[in-house]
Amino acid sequence: MYLATWLFNPYTFTIGTRGNCEALVCAMILWFLIRLKSGRLVEAAIWYGVAVHFRIYPIIYVLPILLILSDNYVKGANVLDFSNVNAQAAEKHESVDNVQSSCSIANHGQDITSLHKKTHKSILGDCFHAAQCLNRHRIQFGLISGAVFFLLTGICYKLYGTDFLHEALLYHVTRTDPRHNFSIYFYYIYLHQNYGFSIIERLVAFIPQMFMQVVLAAYFFKDIPFCLFLQTVGFVAFNKVITAQYFVWFFCLLPLILPSISLKFKWKGALCMALWSGAQLHWLAWAYLLEFQGKNVFFQLWLASIIFFAANMFIISIFILSYSRNNTQLDSKTSLSIPAHHKKSE
Repeated sequence: MYLATWLFNPYTFTIGTRGNCEALVCAMILWFLIRLKSGRLVEAAIWYGVAVHFRIYPIIYVLPILLILSDNYVKGANVLDFSNVNAQAAEKHESVDNVQSSCSIANHGQDITSLHKKTHKSILGDCFHAAQCLNRHRIQFGLISGAVFFLLTGICYKLYGTDFLHEALLYHVTRTDPRHNFSIYFYYIYLHQNYGFSIIERLVAFIPQMFMQVVLAAYFFKDIPFCLFLQTVGFVAFNKVITAQYFVWFFCLLPLILPSISLKFKWKGALCMALWSGAQLHWLAWAYLLEFQGKNVFFQLWLASIIFFAANMFIISIFILSYSRNNTQLDSKTSLSIPAHHKKSE
């Protein structure tokens, strides 16, 4: 059922058969996650370096990857249980006193909100503390993945010269595309294309994009697939240029995260699908009038881009809420399993 979101997705086989290599990059990302989960850090680093070479966008994953490679990362099978990371952490770190306090919290709904705030603060604290620590795993992953990336880039530079560096890497930093696309920035770029853009104007769009990446990585790095999914959706939504092939980047992660959230297809799941598809069809309707009918509907098309952006933000919010609610239920089940001798003492 979950695999159907990828295997039978019209975007997957339509975009994958028109000459793009997105399906190959998605396969590399999934294989990288499998190797990382099983503790094959060297193999994971190699495939990550190859994936970044093919498409530069996976570079945004580096922060949660480095954060999760703490001293507790040990080689061996099932090192990272992506399906229930928070539940494992609860079982490992909660003491008997925490169990009793969790039981009292379960009986008082008003205290659950404060518990979430404390949890988020502790996650942020752990995140920034981990970011300051360079251990063997992080150094190894960084050196190997970086070496693979620069090796492949050097080979292509030797074969194709500076044209390769510009088209594959540098072009994306200062890219301004005046053609209509899903991005909320396209209309501004279209209106000011003849006047040129300063380097500040070209780079300012990265500020909200990178800020969102850091926040998502700080909160969700302990569940790598879910974190990468949110990062990808956010990265695409805030990008200066958005085309349909970008959607494949996060579709491949859907089968990994759907089992870990409490989002059912009926109502919320169907609502997300209808909202996202409807916002896109609304944009395409205006694009058809512009492209095929020759009507001046640039402003209406820009408003449609804003609606599509809002739809993406709404879906991210729904997924986060469904994920948090699901893990709250898991934590409640864990905290409510009081040992027998404590029940007698009560």
